[in-house]
Amino acid sequence: MKKREFLQLCACGAMGALTHKPVPAGLRAELNALASSHPVDDELWKWSKEALFVEQTPDGVHCLKCPNSCTIPAGGTGLCRNRVNVRGKLYSIAYGNPCAVHVDPIEKKPLFHFLPSTRAFSIAAAGCNLSCLNCQNWQISQVSPKETDNEDLMPRAVVDAARRSASASIAYTYSEPTTFYEYAYDTAEIARREGIRNVWKSNGYIEEAPLRKLCRVIDAANIDLKSFDEGIYGRLNAGSLAPVLRTLRIFHDMGVWLEITNLVIPGWTDDLAMIGKMCAWLCSNGLDTAPLHFSRFVPLYKLNQLPPTPVKKLEEAHAVALKEGMKYVYIGNVPGHSAEHTYCHHCKKLIVERRGYAILQNRMKKSCCEFCGEPIPGRWQM
Repeated sequence: MKKREFLQLCACGAMGALTHKPVPAGLRAELNALASSHPVDDELWKWSKEALFVEQTPDGVHCLKCPNSCTIPAGGTGLCRNRVNVRGKLYSIAYGNPCAVHVDPIEKKPLFHFLPSTRAFSIAAAGCNLSCLNCQNWQISQVSPKETDNEDLMPRAVVDAARRSASASIAYTYSEPTTFYEYAYDTAEIARREGIRNVWKSNGYIEEAPLRKLCRVIDAANIDLKSFDEGIYGRLNAGSLAPVLRTLRIFHDMGVWLEITNLVIPGWTDDLAMIGKMCAWLCSNGLDTAPLHFSRFVPLYKLNQLPPTPVKKLEEAHAVALKEGMKYVYIGNVPGHSAEHTYCHHCKKLIVERRGYAILQNRMKKSCCEFCGEPIPGRWQM
């Protein structure tokens, strides 16, 4: 969606509506000073909200949102770049000011077993709690909201705009939604009350308490499982594997529809033995029917010297996953490949044919395979 179309969509005065108690006027100047690299007309305060999941320590405010576990001193900012300590309180400066707003096909997330052929109203605010060498959205994920061009779009306005765009869901995506948690959660609460679904596209790097709260309002998630090796997580992503595995288990246990993406990067995450161990772990933890998307790496950011993933390597990973017991395995970023399609895990017939984000045919009948009647895991209908 182009910016002009977006502004027309969100007209009628909805964009300025506040849905939370504003920051006290006495803090506005300090927030502006911390969060803006250029003078503003005292407006930044309305894009700030006191953060959830914090505790006070002698050294500053301890953020409990993600495993980075930042302790932020007065005047400081967390590693995600959008949480600031003002007078001993932690504020999110990524509330109601998304830097990316688009209407996408749900298949782009990618979600292949969730409301196929529907639209997802997609938003992102600047910031991320990882520092992946291969980041494809580094222009917004590796910066602060003070460095991006943002829209004024509060939660109520997001839901209204989603409805006007005929979107079946709102997706929190592109950057890392854990870092704009308060904004996403408040939006998702309103959306759920009004029958609009919520989608979480994330690296899964989040602590248990905020995740369990989030599961009350999220309908589907696609989590990037970046590798199955702690050392690679540290060197490639500046994170760790264990919290992401916990996230997968919690989403599954709490009934959120879950799909998983594994980006296959030459020399980093393309080891077939590691991929086999990953798939074995997924199967042993009840995730054998969670769609697994092997995505082709394209040279970007700090790994632009690497070649794209050979298609043959993706096909080998696909074969390994099926051998280990995964039921629904896909290859992404290779338009026209037969592994874009969904095949019934029982009779093996093609039931959903795709090309890119378009569905060419859908042979599902009441969430079951039209040919053999086998139930196909997913959320196929509103």
